[in-house]
Amino acid sequence: MDSKVMDLIYWKDMERTGMVLTGLVVGMLSLFQLSIITVLSNISLAVMCFTISVRIYYQFLYILNWGDGEHPFKSYMDMDISLSGEQAQNHMRNIIVMTLSAVETLRKLFLVANLFDSLKFLFLMYLMTYLGALCNGLTLVIVAVIAVFSLPLFYSRRQEQIDGLIAKIQDKIDSVRDTLRRLAHGGGPPPDTTPGGAKPKTQ
Repeated sequence: MDSKVMDLIYWKDMERTGMVLTGLVVGMLSLFQLSIITVLSNISLAVMCFTISVRIYYQFLYILNWGDGEHPFKSYMDMDISLSGEQAQNHMRNIIVMTLSAVETLRKLFLVANLFDSLKFLFLMYLMTYLGALCNGLTLVIVAVIAVFSLPLFYSRRQEQIDGLIAKIQDKIDSVRDTLRRLAHGGGPPPDTTPGGAKPKTQ
């Protein structure tokens, strides 16, 4: 299942990936105007009309001896989507562990276990208020879906350039962080880390 998802994300089968991406985006865009019940029911009706039409068409070809009479969706019906007891337990265990971990992290943030982390979380929530005023959650979900189907492929094709840009940004962040750390400790030039470099003067 994981390999099939990765094939979709990296556009190994362009026709299938295009259909999945288009269906997801169109379905979510429909939620801006219609309720989720209306969207799901109409999608179900469209899918049923398509599958029944194809089934009748193949049956008609078989009656005219123009086809072998094989079910047109047999390959999809034979796909194994079941989970063994051990796999189900592993998935449930992972869900429980991630949920408890998220609850534990939120508890530490809200109850100020670490002041600096809580302040960062406070600033993030403050920025989220502006983001919420600009767009709603559904818009973010649509952007996330498009990003999932585009960014991995873009990164795989431009990996060297992106890694170089990320390294430069990381160097800038480390430089700013080092400056802030020195200011927090009273300022002063950074220590010379080269071999045989001058040692800081002591008074």
